[in-house]
Amino acid sequence: MTQASIITPAPKLYLLTNDDEFALLYRKLEAALATGFIGLLQIRRKQVLSLPDGDAHLYEEARQIAELAKAYNVPVVINDDIKLAAKLGVGVHLGQEDGEIKDAKQDLLADQIIGRTCHGNVELVKGAHAAGASYAAMGAVFASTTKPKAAVISRQQLVDGCQQGIALCVIGGLTAENIVELAGLPIAYVAVVGDIMDLPEHKIAKRCQQWQQALNEWSTPA
Repeated sequence: MTQASIITPAPKLYLLTNDDEFALLYRKLEAALATGFIGLLQIRRKQVLSLPDGDAHLYEEARQIAELAKAYNVPVVINDDIKLAAKLGVGVHLGQEDGEIKDAKQDLLADQIIGRTCHGNVELVKGAHAAGASYAAMGAVFASTTKPKAAVISRQQLVDGCQQGIALCVIGGLTAENIVELAGLPIAYVAVVGDIMDLPEHKIAKRCQQWQQALNEWSTPA
């Protein structure tokens, strides 16, 4: 194989839930999952957790979402909660202050996905790899409405992160239009919240299709 023929595979679209009322959220998720373009789904419901008896509410919501995702053969991770992930038989995504990868590996099945937030720190990416995480998440790539105070990282930080031997996820302010700026990097997942989930229900499927078109154009000769 010549150098010119090396192709960078397109990343998978990684959808995160927002804080919509649950019935609306469920319909939006079904519309997105039905397109067949979602490669990974994260359940993150901060406002629900803040409610009285929030843990019970989250369990019931997450159970229904996990069943929906299973029907479309889409793997699921729970944000920050290893015990809930184990109870539901799904994966987990851990922030730096929200549990240890070794504990997740002990409590979850071998095929469950374990993600780790690494911000723009390549040493954290290395640590996630050494601990056995499935992927490391770096960002914010662009200014984000979901986490407006998150520091924006440089392209060089992403390039360095891609060289650490672990699947890399990018997050933060990503849209189907600006993702082209990262084309060619060996990224495994592109994580999206607002650019899909903040749309009206009837526009979700079309936006997923636009994302898929953008990612289909990702692969370029190295």
